[in-house]
Amino acid sequence: MENKNISKVQDDRSWEKIIMKYNRPEMRKTIWQLINTFVPYVGMWYLMYLSLQFPYWVTLLLSLPAAGFLIRLFIFFHDCGHGSFFHTKKTNDFVGKILGIISFTPYSSWHYTHKVHHATAGNLDKRGVGDVWTMTVEEYLAASKKDRLVYRLYRNPWFMFTVGAIYMPLVRNRLTFKRMSRKDKSDVYLTNIGILVIATLLSLWIGVKAYLIIQLPIVIFAHVAGIWLFYIQHQYDDVTWDRGPEWDYKSAAIDGSSFLKLPVVLQWFTGNIGFHHVHHLSSRIPNYNLPRCHYENDLFKDIKPVTLYSSFRTLNLRLWDETSRQMIGFRKMHLMQQSIVTVRQ
Repeated sequence: MENKNISKVQDDRSWEKIIMKYNRPEMRKTIWQLINTFVPYVGMWYLMYLSLQFPYWVTLLLSLPAAGFLIRLFIFFHDCGHGSFFHTKKTNDFVGKILGIISFTPYSSWHYTHKVHHATAGNLDKRGVGDVWTMTVEEYLAASKKDRLVYRLYRNPWFMFTVGAIYMPLVRNRLTFKRMSRKDKSDVYLTNIGILVIATLLSLWIGVKAYLIIQLPIVIFAHVAGIWLFYIQHQYDDVTWDRGPEWDYKSAAIDGSSFLKLPVVLQWFTGNIGFHHVHHLSSRIPNYNLPRCHYENDLFKDIKPVTLYSSFRTLNLRLWDETSRQMIGFRKMHLMQQSIVTVRQ
């Protein structure tokens, strides 16, 4: 816990000057990223089609790198929503909506909840929009048996990365809800129509079955990895959460967002999103500038990285303990309860 509240020792306004030089997109890099990701994605899709003449496990193996390219395209979609991929909002929105169709994610509604997430991440009093459902120990103990069961199911990794990875792209992202604006609903409809048009054209070319057994594994595997990335960004050992009066934007970014240090290949496929603490400090920094911003500035030098290995251990974390100010698992919570009972006796 030694690296908690790293941001507290820094000048409150110095970070604004630091991020300014990294905030602007470079058109050459943006276009090259689209080329070196979209073209291989289409190539992998076609290679999977050719592989259908072999046992299906060959096609499934090829779907893994294809899913990697789809994840990277989703990062570009994500950057477009933050206005960090192109210089103009019009271009960001146009390209972002196309990438949303490719990644099975409606552009407007997803980015609305994501922007709320950026404004409230790490704030215990403003949880519930665009984040991973997280209860405090006190809230869990006070919950009904039904609510505890639902929460345990939701936080179970096997459920999250199987049912969740199927539900999000195939069900949740295809529906509209009452709380959505007219614009967000229209965008969901347009995204669904775009997906249907592409699916129809490809099905007329190779057949419905061939389309489904190629596209579905790509989308589902990409969402498995995407949910894992989104989970680890704010659910790790040294994360910090605060109540409203103590919450501030800078601390929530540096102390409440992870630095996921991945192998070079995985860092490329995930579009440097592992530098999530930098991204939360300024969402206007393009993905290709995130590593440079981190390594060139002392502001981030004391941040302890989450490694690929240690990231899997965080899956045991379930609750925020306001007393010890750390994420804990159900087992540790029960041990703490037993200790309290023993002391009282």
